[in-house]
Amino acid sequence: MNIQIRRAKPDEADTLTSIAHAAKRHWNYPEKWIEQWKNDLTITPDFIASHEVYVALVDGIVAGCCALVVGDSLAELEHMWIDLQQMGNGVGRVLFEHTRQRARQLGLAELELSADPHAEGFYQRMGAERIGEIQADMDGQPRVLPKMRVDVTE
Repeated sequence: MNIQIRRAKPDEADTLTSIAHAAKRHWNYPEKWIEQWKNDLTITPDFIASHEVYVALVDGIVAGCCALVVGDSLAELEHMWIDLQQMGNGVGRVLFEHTRQRARQLGLAELELSADPHAEGFYQRMGAERIGEIQADMDGQPRVLPKMRVDVTE
């Protein structure tokens, strides 16, 4: 499979947001939760213009995305979403490795991320380790997000 990575364009915001919503629904979360996460799952044209957002293309079609967000003291991997039809086909791995390489080019030593609990195994396979937890209860149900870090200097 030929997977190409390029910078996202602001006019792709709706497509990326649709992929994010579908990917989150993949884990069978209640629709009420999806609605509560609407803002967090929305990728805006301004976000794309302000950060390094990348898309993965398979046969010229957007198959996933992720963002490298660099702040004063922290670099984070955000909005890692894969189209449902492409899950398990290596798209996430290629996006992750591209972002790790880009972070290395920027002189960063590590990336942090807050993972969906269902995605923790993927990030562990990519070399990330759990460094903490974020309490994210929903409707009175306990929910914990793994806080993870990956060394990008390797």
